[in-house]
Order: sequence, then C-alpha cells, then structure tokens
Amino acid sequence: MESHQSTNNDAAPAANVRAVADGGTGHAQRVFRVQRAFAELGGGVHGPGALARASGLDDSAVHRILQSGVYQGVFERVGRGRYRLGMSTAYLGIQALADPPPDGAHSTLEELRAATGGGLVLLYMLAPFGGAQRQCVDMAVGDSDLLELGMTPREVLCVTRSLRTGASGRTILAYLPEPIQRRVLDEPVPPEAGPGAYRDNAQLIASLADIRDRGYALGHQECMPAWNSCAAPIMRTDAILGAVLLLKPATVMPHAPDTVIDATTTAATTLSHLATHTW
Repeated sequence: MESHQSTNNDAAPAANVRAVADGGTGHAQRVFRVQRAFAELGGGVHGPGALARASGLDDSAVHRILQSGVYQGVFERVGRGRYRLGMSTAYLGIQALADPPPDGAHSTLEELRAATGGGLVLLYMLAPFGGAQRQCVDMAVGDSDLLELGMTPREVLCVTRSLRTGASGRTILAYLPEPIQRRVLDEPVPPEAGPGAYRDNAQLIASLADIRDRGYALGHQECMPAWNSCAAPIMRTDAILGAVLLLKPATVMPHAPDTVIDATTTAATTLSHLATHTW
C-alpha cells in the first residue's frame, strides 16, 4: 500500500515538471499551437486538417479546440469546416501594441537626422489593419514637406504603405513569416514607385535574405525618383515592429557611406530597446 502511494506521489510532480517545461498545461499548449498554426499558415481561412498538420496535433484535438474557441471569440467559423482567427485575437494584438511611442523615440529620430547631416528620418510601423502594410507614425524632417519629396498625398498612401517598395518596406517584409511574404509578393508594384523598385520577385526575395544577413537595407530610388535611403529593423524580442528610414537626395548620397549605415542601425537598436522595455 505504501509503495502504491509513493508511486502516485512521484507521478504528479513529474507531470507538473513536464507541464512547466512545455510552458503550461497540456491543453493550454495545444490551444497555443493551434493559434500559432494560423500565423504560420499566414492567417486567412483554414480547415482543421491544415491546422493539424501545422500544429503537429491530431485532427480531433484541433477540431475540439476550434469549436471551443468559436464560443470564446478566439476563432470564427467561415462556411462549413473552415475557420479564421477571431476579432478578439486582433484586439489582443492591438492591446499589446497600444502604448504610445516613448518620449525617447522622437529624440532618437532627431539624433539620426543630425548625425547624417540633415537627412529626412521617418519611423514606419506595421499597420494594424489593411493587410501587410506599413504606416509612418513619426518623422524628423525639419522644414521639409511632401512637395520637397516630390510626392503627393495619394503617392504616400499608395507607395509608402507597400512592403514591396522602399528600404523600410523591404526591411519589415524581411522579418515577416513566409506566408505573409508570399502574399505581399503577389501584390503588384505600385505604379507610382520609383525606377529602383524591385519588380522581379526573385530579386526581391534575394534582397530580403541580404537584409537579414546585414541587419539593414539600402534603397536606390525605390519609392520615388532621385531619393536614396537606408533602413534598419525595429524589433521586440524576435518580432518585427517596424523600421527607421533615412532618406537623402541621390545627388547628395549616391551610395550610403558607412557613417550613414552605422547611424541608422544604431538608431534602430535604440528604438528596439525602447520598444522592448517601455513600448
């Protein structure tokens, strides 16, 4: 009887150790794996079979999790046997990024502008809605305006939101999951893009690998004619949040010198630190 009691007492702690090592209870881990499967598959609408393969779970377990998640708003049923992430998931993502940029963010942009002799500095972040796009949330441009950049408001909306174009767009794209990258590659290049925009997908993909290797991107008249750029990623742990972009006229900066690259990557590192600790 004592031996039987000892075996049971030993088994419970062992199970608890396994649960802690896995990051939680077995059921919670399976739920998180199904959620991650949606991200790995690129969001959108998927069936239990595809989610089971992506999560490494059996179909019946995935089906039960989906059914339970529908009632909680975590998942939505779309047609017969098809599901997508629910709006409560989107709200959680927005809440995670809802804090305003810290006070040090704008001063970092101003410091980058001063360090590069008056370049135009823009802070781009992933857009919360509208697909895989970016939006400018802050800038240090002195007295410059859209007319100086040679861009109309329409071009700002069409060209600079695309992740296909510009050093900052490609920088963000380089760190997104492959399914989202494929979705962006299926999009057309904005007709207003500059002559240096990557129109060949193979070259664009190669540039993304180069960005991840170097930690920055260089753009030559991508978003607009006569302007060159340098961008570096803003990360929170291993997730891409956005990019800091430095623009200079091509006549002034035909090729980005090491001083510009170093200043841009240093600013991105500072912004990443702020994002991790206070954003």
